[in-house]
Amino acid sequence: MQQKCDIRKNQGEAFNCCLPHRPGPNGSLFVLCSCISTQPHSPEVERSWPWGLRSRRCRGSANTQAEPGQPVGKQSYAAAASRTSPSNSPKGALPKATLTAEPNPVFPGETVTLTCSVGSDSSWSYQWYKDRNDNVVSQSVRHTITGDTLTISRAGMSDQGQYWCEGNTVSRPTSSLPSDPVTLTVKVESYGWEFYWYRHRPDSTPVTSTSGYSYTLSRVSVSDGGQYWCRAGRGDPVYYTLYSDPVQINITERPVAVLTLQPNWTQIFIRETVTMRCDIQGGGDTEWQYEWYKNGHSVYSITKSEYIISPVYMSISGSYTCKGVKGSKFSKTSDAVQLTVSDQPKAVLSISPQWLNPGDSVTLSCEVDKTSTGWRFSWYRTVPNLKEQSYSFQRLPEAGKVTTEDSYTLIPAGPNHTGGYVCRAGRGDPVYDTLYSEPPFLWSGDLQPSVSLRISPNATQHFTSKSLSLSCEEKGNSTGWRLMSYRERGVRSGCVSNWGSITGSTCTISYYTYTGDSGVFWCESGSGEYSNAVNITVNDGDVILESPAHPVTEGDSLTLSCTFRYQETNLNPKADFHKDGVLIKNETTGEMTIPTVSMSDEGLYKCKSGQGESPESWVTVRGMNIFMITISPVVAPGSSTSVLVGVVVGLVVAGVLLVILLVLLWRYQNSKGPLSPRAPTRTPNRTKDLPRARLLILGIHISSMMLLVLLLLDQVM
Repeated sequence: MQQKCDIRKNQGEAFNCCLPHRPGPNGSLFVLCSCISTQPHSPEVERSWPWGLRSRRCRGSANTQAEPGQPVGKQSYAAAASRTSPSNSPKGALPKATLTAEPNPVFPGETVTLTCSVGSDSSWSYQWYKDRNDNVVSQSVRHTITGDTLTISRAGMSDQGQYWCEGNTVSRPTSSLPSDPVTLTVKVESYGWEFYWYRHRPDSTPVTSTSGYSYTLSRVSVSDGGQYWCRAGRGDPVYYTLYSDPVQINITERPVAVLTLQPNWTQIFIRETVTMRCDIQGGGDTEWQYEWYKNGHSVYSITKSEYIISPVYMSISGSYTCKGVKGSKFSKTSDAVQLTVSDQPKAVLSISPQWLNPGDSVTLSCEVDKTSTGWRFSWYRTVPNLKEQSYSFQRLPEAGKVTTEDSYTLIPAGPNHTGGYVCRAGRGDPVYDTLYSEPPFLWSGDLQPSVSLRISPNATQHFTSKSLSLSCEEKGNSTGWRLMSYRERGVRSGCVSNWGSITGSTCTISYYTYTGDSGVFWCESGSGEYSNAVNITVNDGDVILESPAHPVTEGDSLTLSCTFRYQETNLNPKADFHKDGVLIKNETTGEMTIPTVSMSDEGLYKCKSGQGESPESWVTVRGMNIFMITISPVVAPGSSTSVLVGVVVGLVVAGVLLVILLVLLWRYQNSKGPLSPRAPTRTPNRTKDLPRARLLILGIHISSMMLLVLLLLDQVM
């Protein structure tokens, strides 16, 4: 239906057209306006617009071609408006938008999606309206517009109402016809319903019932998986709704985090490196973010499964756990690992036995903190530094660089093994070392060929407040030796200004000896040589046992004296002598003599008298030395000179020994007197016959040595 409108000129030759409207959604109007020029040869100008309640005018202007001889300018137009509808559209009618809503109706809290489409052309953009033409739905927190969709999140009662949409295209200033309205309904829960929840079968006994329309499974496990149904009921008797459609719930076991230490040392020391590893078991090959906790508080987050702390300090100590996180999923938290950080440890070395018997085995044992593991051990011998009054350490070459064994054995131990030893342990990569141990010493009471310690008086026990001297005696020059002691305060220089005076290589305690001076004394050189050691006891009592400071040779005589502090006033020198805690002899003179010492006489001795009891002293017995002469000829190619020299030396030695034997036998025969077949038989006296016996024994030894020399000469020849 065509309806004409009056034309009113405006500024700039514009025109206004008052147009009729056709009803649109909810009473709105849509107008197609055509403006036609009243001048000949002028084109028709057509415009179309959507119209709101307050939009009732269309505006437009056009330039026209003038007749020949006429000026060019704005022309007057007549306008015509036509009412259009879907069923009665003029040529070139506009397309209509289509609107859908899913789901509809919707429950509170759900998400609903509205979709608008205008044909198959993708060049359209869309505008959304709710309830009124002037109520345009715009982007917000809960309203998301993306292309042809409007998404409403967490739907509520305010979202209920009529919606329609309209398409706009930029290819020409044209809008689509609006869609038919769609009513969105938000359902509100009715009252009085009880909700019943079923698992596996809908006709089974309900798992539970709730007054609300939701059921929450807390702390789910794999066994909670399966199909679930629900239905509601109210009234008495109960009126039930139909069963819902089933919902399948699949529950998988949550992955487990396992925390390990590499290496597995829970006892860590300051400045070491510790590596903690978190493995997600059952988590697949997906990438995890690893969370680390100390005493329950988050301390680190990383995409790698290893957490390295280097170096560690005391503050690192604590209880550590870890877990894996991937998006909204997370693993179980690992079991806790207690990490304890301590100060740098110091190795402890022990030597057994500490007093050397030639040929014995000596064991060095190194120990670190008993709660720590993984150590490898190194073994060193002390080398005295005479200038700095200290020791440097020289690795034992026979022990190798490092060993996993915490003990090392010297087999057999000899005089060259005496001295101090230290050990150290290390572990990890790079190696973390302990502090060196304090040096315990391996001592020998035997006099050494290079240097010997002499004590005067030559006894192991001394009274307090008496003079005492110790000297380092070397074959040749004694320069470069020092006296050392091991007393209550550990290893110290044996002769210092406040303890004694030094004269050459002799240290003399002139006056105030006291019990703290007790200890083991020895001499040592800067080249690492050690003398024999003497164990000295300074007693503040009234009785001491005088015994030799050095070992006694088997076959020699031994005298032990029970000495009193006030010997000159002692009218009763009677004393009891004990060995290894057992009374062995009573002597009225206060002295006990063993004429011929044997190995069985070695032990711990003390004496008792009416004035008191002495400390105990160890008496060491050494076996008789048997010397052997070994000739090792060295023959140079083409020469026999060395063989000849060896033969000559051997014959000379044999001759000398033979002469000595003959002289001894002659003296022995003369001491017995002339042989008489009628001489009476007598019981030998052990004391008187002792020199003769010793001569006989010596002769036997010399004869044996001569035999060995002859055998060696026979091999050389």
